[in-house]
Amino acid sequence: MLGIEGYDPEWHHDAEALAAVHRLRFARLIGRKLRCGWLMWDMAERGWFADGPVILDFGKHRVEITHRKFDECAITWNTVDLSLPVDWYTHLDWRPDPHSALRNARGRPLRAVNIIELVTTAEWRPRILHAVEFLFEGARLAIYNAMDENGLADVPEVDLPVHNWRRVHVA
Repeated sequence: MLGIEGYDPEWHHDAEALAAVHRLRFARLIGRKLRCGWLMWDMAERGWFADGPVILDFGKHRVEITHRKFDECAITWNTVDLSLPVDWYTHLDWRPDPHSALRNARGRPLRAVNIIELVTTAEWRPRILHAVEFLFEGARLAIYNAMDENGLADVPEVDLPVHNWRRVHVA
């Protein structure tokens, strides 16, 4: 997928299910420092190719997160070999920490991981999977659904709106 050899994500749209599948692996990351965050980089456009996975490197473990469609998220572990070229229709490569949200979390120990849902009044979809939230000592990083691609935010949790959001604790 996306020209990444060995990358075969399993998509989820339910926060509880996503949390259950990955809870044990995330629990092993608690207390570990984020070494680096990797983004897929479009060489021709000179910018982040936000359709590719966001990779968080904790040393022995790397977690790969990506969003698509309206509310689908996939989390994989140690499947992307960053030394291999991306075989895609355009010139893509991997860049370490090109976004300020990744740089703000680098070197900090992980305290908690949550899945964030948007609570709606729509009967057909009362909750929408929105983001994977990483709370570090002194920093927050959210990898969120930016309408069929990834978005990154480092807004402190005290600045988040309390209405219409639900956190599903993972680890």
